[in-house]
Amino acid sequence: MTAVIRREDRRTPPAELDGEHRTVVVVGGGQAGLSMSRCLDVRGIDHLVLERDVVASSWKRHRWDTFSLVTPNWQCDLPDFPYAGPDPHGFMVRGEIVDYLEAYRAFVDPPLLEGVAVTRLHRDERGTFVVETSAGTCTADQVVVATGGYHTPLTPPLSEPLPAGITQIGSQDYRNPGQLPPGEVLVVGSGQSGAQIAEDLHLEGRRVHLVVGHAPRVARFYRGRDVTDWLHEMGYYRMPVTRHPRREAVRAQANHYVTGRDGGRDIDLRRFAAEGMRLYGALTDHTAASLTFAPDLESSLDHADEVSESIKDTIDGWIADQGIDAPVEERYTPVWRPEREVTELALAGTGITSVVWCIGFRQDFSWIDLGVFTGRGSPVHSRGATGVPGLFFLGLPWQWTWGSGRFSGVGADAAFLAERIRSQRGLTSTGGRGDVCNVLALGS
Repeated sequence: MTAVIRREDRRTPPAELDGEHRTVVVVGGGQAGLSMSRCLDVRGIDHLVLERDVVASSWKRHRWDTFSLVTPNWQCDLPDFPYAGPDPHGFMVRGEIVDYLEAYRAFVDPPLLEGVAVTRLHRDERGTFVVETSAGTCTADQVVVATGGYHTPLTPPLSEPLPAGITQIGSQDYRNPGQLPPGEVLVVGSGQSGAQIAEDLHLEGRRVHLVVGHAPRVARFYRGRDVTDWLHEMGYYRMPVTRHPRREAVRAQANHYVTGRDGGRDIDLRRFAAEGMRLYGALTDHTAASLTFAPDLESSLDHADEVSESIKDTIDGWIADQGIDAPVEERYTPVWRPEREVTELALAGTGITSVVWCIGFRQDFSWIDLGVFTGRGSPVHSRGATGVPGLFFLGLPWQWTWGSGRFSGVGADAAFLAERIRSQRGLTSTGGRGDVCNVLALGS
């Protein structure tokens, strides 16, 4: 049977790390770090997990009040801990997500230190990894960086600052409409966060001005099922990045906007516009108290619709090829089009009192002093394994499949890396008790 380290045999995480050495150090205690800990544990591999904040901190502190998953609950499948609640086709809200992760932490019972920030990672002259932290310096034979791929919020390079009287926050700090001052709200960005925050404000009766980007959209339901059910059946979520038509370029692709709110539905920006939301093309500048936009609103809306309809085309083809009996559904018809492209907006005449920036995040691995990055700071890796022996990444977007950075696929990647770590240590597998960590590694 595969060995699981008994709780009483584990090395207790020290209060201070100076002089501590571990076989593996895992940086990050979110779903990726916990999954990695479980897969190392069932292989009997000594390790330590370092989390700069607390477990599930991003879900607790950096999601708005009405946040829900956009993927159905059945896709929550962390190693040996699949979703077991009463609503597999529903969408967990923020509190339920936190509960799921806290329950997983209790199940894994990882050797974890919270409140410990890693400030530098490098190697000494012997090739041992040196992990400098806020609680001292430790060493490790191997390191897994499980901090995900969304670290520092982006803001556009405007030529002038916005007026001092306008409140500005990022999507990570937005909670609800009540935290913003009375008045109209400018939301910049229409990806997952921007589209959902704009909807949240719109449903509360706030006048919203939405700067629309180039993110695609997807229908929530089509021909009697959630679109994710169809894509799962078609094998899309098992497709490795090496077989994706866009190859590694897909890693930089914006997520399709849709929502799981209130049981799940489409997000139709055209419908919002018909109901009074103001839409604009990409924000290009701010000068003399006015905002300047690119004349690309209509093309962005058309592109989003084309992507959504192309996914439906693929589903139609699958249904026909498989001879599936599924209800026929009418295709989407645009309910609104801009009469003209607004390319300049004087702030003084709008009533805008706040801005929510929702234009994404950039990766920040500046604390890693090892030559494994592109000129843009992204790690160069093959399914998480880098050119530096013993250094791995976990939880990156499209690290291997669509689900790599999500609850659905991070476990398979963790299992794969745990096997790599075991093999590099010269260990041999001792069989299989059928646990997910082994099954995923062998079947991936």
